[in-house]
Amino acid sequence: MSRPRRAPIMSEEQIASLADAAVADLAARLAQRAFRPLPPPPAAPGGLPADEGADAQGEALARLHTLVHLRRAAERLTDRLAQEAVEAGAGYPQLGEALEMSRQGARKRWPGLVPGAANPPSTDRSTP
Repeated sequence: MSRPRRAPIMSEEQIASLADAAVADLAARLAQRAFRPLPPPPAAPGGLPADEGADAQGEALARLHTLVHLRRAAERLTDRLAQEAVEAGAGYPQLGEALEMSRQGARKRWPGLVPGAANPPSTDRSTP
């Protein structure tokens, strides 16, 4: 197999920092589009002001919920890009390296994805 034709120009820490900022921005924008603010709760008995933290809590929970969708989207994209990488000639060792997992981990995640790669026998001992 040939070596990847791309090399990082940033450190892992720099990439992580940019990724964190991008995901936070995306979560905020997606939450803004996907959720609408609820009307403020009525004033408490005795004329006390409504809970001012409710807006901040609602916004944080909406962003948190968008992360569920972003995580699922990232998994779907990972599967699609793994397929593209294999179609371009990558094997389990390259998939594992790109995803910071072992070759065996990549093989377990995508059994049969790489043509010609022998799949290990099942370790399921529940069948007689």
